[in-house]
Amino acid sequence: MSAPTHPGTRATTTRVDTRLPWWALLLPAVSFLVLLMLVAGAGGAHATTDDPAVGRVLQQVRQTLPL
Repeated sequence: MSAPTHPGTRATTTRVDTRLPWWALLLPAVSFLVLLMLVAGAGGAHATTDDPAVGRVLQQVRQTLPL
């Protein structure tokens, strides 16, 4: 059994502002790059001894970024 509906009422829609501030996109990107550099720089060679392709990719990323 369905509930009766009232034809005079409508659901109100509100517009939500979804714009992000500039730092909301910059902070995750910078933290990702810092963590990537830490992995590539300290101990990255020991972790990639089994798979040399991963070491080459990390080395290429490290040379590409000016950090």
